[in-house]
Amino acid sequence: MGRRKHNSAEARKEANKSLYVAKLMNNPTSPRKTRLVADLIRGVDVDKALGILQYNPRESAPKMRKLLLSAIANWQAKNEGKRIEDSQLYVKQIMVDEGRTMKRMRTAPQGRGYRIRKRSNHITVILGSRVEEGVAATNTEETEK
Repeated sequence: MGRRKHNSAEARKEANKSLYVAKLMNNPTSPRKTRLVADLIRGVDVDKALGILQYNPRESAPKMRKLLLSAIANWQAKNEGKRIEDSQLYVKQIMVDEGRTMKRMRTAPQGRGYRIRKRSNHITVILGSRVEEGVAATNTEETEK
């Protein structure tokens, strides 16, 4: 591996140390329905997002709640000894991408068959800390002066 690729890989690894990610692959719900729930919690504090997902009647809400709890556990694994309340975690980014589509046939009149598309999605949750970002913002302001 060349030096340039090595340096960029090291920078990427360093940036990923401050990301707290959880992914759910091939969730058997259509992406359109799941995005409605994802839009409710984007940019919201973690405690409030858990409450929203707990009482949301949609099918993908419990799965997304479990995914959010997994992201919180990933944060705790990287930050042992810190309290969640002190770091002010929030849902920094949530993406719902289209996953595998299964094609099925349904019988139709006059010997025809209609195609049914059973869609799935991939959900990615990225948490951020308002405290860490606030410290980084003040550091950049001081260096600009």
